[in-house]
Amino acid sequence: MDFDLVPPTGVGPLRIGMTRHAADAALDSLRDLFAISESDRPGQHIFRPSGLMISIHCVRDMLEATELGRPSSQTDRVLFQGVDVFALPAREVVRRVGEFTSIEEDPDDDASFVAPGLLLSFWRPFAADDEPEEAQGYYFSSVLLARPGYYDTPAQAAERLQQRS
Repeated sequence: MDFDLVPPTGVGPLRIGMTRHAADAALDSLRDLFAISESDRPGQHIFRPSGLMISIHCVRDMLEATELGRPSSQTDRVLFQGVDVFALPAREVVRRVGEFTSIEEDPDDDASFVAPGLLLSFWRPFAADDEPEEAQGYYFSSVLLARPGYYDTPAQAAERLQQRS
């Protein structure tokens, strides 16, 4: 199954801003009823048979972010504008996402990247860009799609509120 990241709207039936109840139901709809994982935590995360992890983060009864973790097989793909974010090397994902929007290395973690204009962030535990056999560092391990302002510092949040008024 293909999961298309559509920032800042969502992915699949998970829509940023939906109620927790709706998000729980949407997350549950993504489970494979013939291969339910013992690691599933309803209302938090599920694991599909491919190993793809899908988690939701709700605050104040609203879906604020969805995170997807790298599958162990290609039966599930996570795509952004046709870019398979888990099948391609991390540096290639950064290059290709950079064709659509600004993407920046996280100043606190050189293995992570954020596309602030899209509210997408890409994470891996460490950078191993020249070592394909080191999959955890060569490929991204997770991608997070979030609501506008999710990454704001308190000062940025205050500025965003002031701009709205």
